[in-house]
Parts: sequence; structure tokens; C-alpha cells
Amino acid sequence: MGMGRTTWWPAAALALLLAGCASGGSSAFVSEDNRGISYTGDRGVANQPFPSNYRAELLAYLRTYLNNPVDVHDGVMAEPVQRTVGGRLRYVSCLRYAARDSDGSYPPPKERAAVFVDGRFDRLIEDAAELCAGASYAAFPELAKLQR
Repeated sequence: MGMGRTTWWPAAALALLLAGCASGGSSAFVSEDNRGISYTGDRGVANQPFPSNYRAELLAYLRTYLNNPVDVHDGVMAEPVQRTVGGRLRYVSCLRYAARDSDGSYPPPKERAAVFVDGRFDRLIEDAAELCAGASYAAFPELAKLQR
């Protein structure tokens, strides 16, 4: 008996397992309306808990997200408010800042939306003009103090 004849079944079992996960049978990965990945079981209609640690979570994310987090200019942020994002009720905190480009220059400040799920930071939306319309901004001095 050669090695190829007896070792094919673990690979086949793994392929079947992965196919079952990708088929959309689990609501933890694909929503019923196929809108994408969601790691929560909520349907987006219930009130979400307020993200009490939103400032620290955003700073931690931006420290790793920004190519050069040192000396970010014009940092302002709006307190989280509930908005509908992708058909689900979420807390959203809008922020605007100008991070240094690789050539050392600063582009104009850009508006972004931080989305929170179950009271925790979930993702940053780059094109946030619609989500952040009418946001009431306040200074976010901690952003200018970020270090690598």
C-alpha cells in the first residue's frame, strides 16, 4: 500500500467541513439576506449597549491602522449615536483627522465613521459623509498624542 492510498480521507473530510462552513448554513458568518459577515446573533433591531470605552478602543485601533500615527492633525470626534449601518442598528462615532502621508505632507482632514457592535469597536468606514451628516464634533486631543 502506497502512502497516497490511505491518506486521502483526511483531506476529503477537511474539504467537506470547509464546504459546510462556506455554504451559509451558519448565521454567525453569513446573514440570511447575504449582506456579509456578522459575528453577532442580533438582527440589528434591538438597542445596542453604549460603547463606554470608545475613545481608548479607537486610539488603540488607529495606532496600528495609521502608517504614521505620530502628530495627527485636526483630530475631532463626535460622541457615539445610534444609526442604521447595513440594515442594522449600531453605535457610530464620527471622527475627522489628517494623518501624515509617507512624503511628510498632510492631506485635508477626512471624515470617517467608527462602528461599534455589542459595545465594542467593530470597524472604521472610510467614506462616511452620509453616516456623519449633522455630527456634532468636539476636540480629540488624544489623537495628536499617539505614538508608534
